[in-house]
Amino acid sequence: MERVVADSRITLRVADEAFAPTRYNFAMRAVVAAWCLLWLCGWVDAQQSTAPNPVTVPAAIDHNRVIINADLILPNGSAETVRAWVDNGNPDLYISRHLATLLKLPVTCGNQECSSPSPKEIVVGGMPIPLSQVKKAKIPLKPVSAAAVLAPGMAVQMNIPASVLRNYDVLINFPEHRFSIGAPGTIHFRGSSEKVRVTENGLIQVPSQIENKKYNLGLDVGSCISFLSEELFDKLAAGHPDWPRMTGAVGSANMWGAEAEMNWKVTRVDRVQLGPLFLTDVPFVAASKATMDFFEKRAGMPTIGLLGSDVLLNYRVGLDYAHSAVYFDIGKMTRFPDFDVIGFVLRPEDDGRYTILSIAEFEGKPSVPGVQGGDELIAVDNIPVHGSTMGQVWAMLGGTPGQERKLTIGRAGKEFVVPAKVQHFLATLPEEDGKKKKK
Repeated sequence: MERVVADSRITLRVADEAFAPTRYNFAMRAVVAAWCLLWLCGWVDAQQSTAPNPVTVPAAIDHNRVIINADLILPNGSAETVRAWVDNGNPDLYISRHLATLLKLPVTCGNQECSSPSPKEIVVGGMPIPLSQVKKAKIPLKPVSAAAVLAPGMAVQMNIPASVLRNYDVLINFPEHRFSIGAPGTIHFRGSSEKVRVTENGLIQVPSQIENKKYNLGLDVGSCISFLSEELFDKLAAGHPDWPRMTGAVGSANMWGAEAEMNWKVTRVDRVQLGPLFLTDVPFVAASKATMDFFEKRAGMPTIGLLGSDVLLNYRVGLDYAHSAVYFDIGKMTRFPDFDVIGFVLRPEDDGRYTILSIAEFEGKPSVPGVQGGDELIAVDNIPVHGSTMGQVWAMLGGTPGQERKLTIGRAGKEFVVPAKVQHFLATLPEEDGKKKKK
């Protein structure tokens, strides 16, 4: 009995000695693993410290365009606050001549436009954003009296183009009028997402469908209206004579006041699938072949048109450039009556005036009797429009159909007042039994 016990003790002791190296190795591995974990956490913290948190700043939504404040550092070290247009549909950087002068940038001019070296950086919400990847800033060729004007009807001095935005996470919160930007991976995007094509210059093409046919549509939050190739536009219009349409760019379709806008064709498309979104009653302007050729050349791939911010005003739109994805997070359900307006096609002038290019017809007649092309719009309900933005002027001219506005008109150096009614241009699509028709 004792021998058995002794043997068992010997066996037990031998077994303990046999397992000793294993316990030692396990302990050492645990120490090493803990050290590695601490080192990794420290490395992650160090990496995060080099990638600052994203910043969020207020944004004005003016004529459906996103405008923010940004700072530029002048040669004397002081900061100049400027208004910047978030323009993800344009790869080129634009600044005003006045801004180039403040920054003491050398300017050279050709027959069409001027240019200068780009500013070194802008600061948004305290976050520096380098512009070094943009070698040249374009400057509109304007008279000295309009040196501060980047684009008539817009109170901005520069844009923030796609070629700059593509290096960041970007979130445009249309419902709450806020703009966020941060290093890749720092913004937590929400909502439905879709893989997109991000071109080398930062433009975004979204896989889309119209009447069950697949197309690429550019996503351009810098555009106040959406465009569709004239070929597809005419095909859809011929197949759907009940879809509302009009001639003349009134309301949000009045983009810049170019002469061509007097004859722009506009319609509502019943249903457009933009990635994960199903958009209804989408207003489109017919884009000429020359315009579509320009879009395709700039995108470097076939495209059928572009979706502007007019259809995104209810959404928080996230641009995840690093992962070639776009997020759409619904913020509210509001219908924007962009075409319940006085029927003018306007041209904003460099000096702040507004010229009436044409008067749109309503039910076969001029919608504003007594006014003609070439007249100047001076005031709406005694509120002067001089120096206002396009968004502000169209807010004055909008309202509930049937409301009357008192317009002060200038012609040949004289002023006169005419009454005009808000009309319901480009009505929404017909409904059946309280539900939208499905095409």
